[in-house]
Amino acid sequence: MSERPLSGGRITPGVVQIGDTVRRPTSLRSEFVVELLRLLEQRGFEQAPRYLGQDDAGRDILTYLDGQVPVRFQQWTDTQVAAFGRLLRAFHDATRGSRLAGDHEVVCHHDPGPNNVIFRDELPAALIDFDMAEPGSPLEDIGYAAWTWCVASKEPLETQPGQVKVLVDAYGLAGSQRDAVVDAILDRQLRNARFWTETTVEVTDHQRAERIAWSHREHAFTTTNRQAFEQALA
Repeated sequence: MSERPLSGGRITPGVVQIGDTVRRPTSLRSEFVVELLRLLEQRGFEQAPRYLGQDDAGRDILTYLDGQVPVRFQQWTDTQVAAFGRLLRAFHDATRGSRLAGDHEVVCHHDPGPNNVIFRDELPAALIDFDMAEPGSPLEDIGYAAWTWCVASKEPLETQPGQVKVLVDAYGLAGSQRDAVVDAILDRQLRNARFWTETTVEVTDHQRAERIAWSHREHAFTTTNRQAFEQALA
């Protein structure tokens, strides 16, 4: 059966589809990812691939999920943003109190942008690419999601604070964590700049510089408009 390269992955190259499966080269993160996928299956979270073992080439075998993955970040509707907020909450809830979460609240995806989501009927339906998953606070994922789904320096501010509220409401975040969402967005923007500064992931010098500059532009935009985002969440 032929292999079809799957594009879009920035962290793990060489991912291919074979029939109704996906084959991924193993990495230092593979053991944790396998345990996480097994945990999600055990706890009934159906919006992620299933782990099926390894092939003769030593690659991890996952189920292939039908749907579409966006090729770029863009403006989303409130309905799409709310659907993703509920999906992210369901993922986090499936990891709460687990051995993998340890002393932390949940296991975080740590890269829950639209580029790691399967869409069906134009709505977020499943999460993929758990290479960066680690124990953490829900705010780490909410901050990154609010940025990559709702905030964009190249777009008018007008609807962005309201969409951050849509995401946070759909997730069900309340109390002191809700008050910390804007700080979480800013933190993830700076962390993204640091990641692309320090990472050993193979990218061109131009790509690295672009991603670092983009992260800093987004951080400046969010800082400038912080009050508008905080008012929307109040």
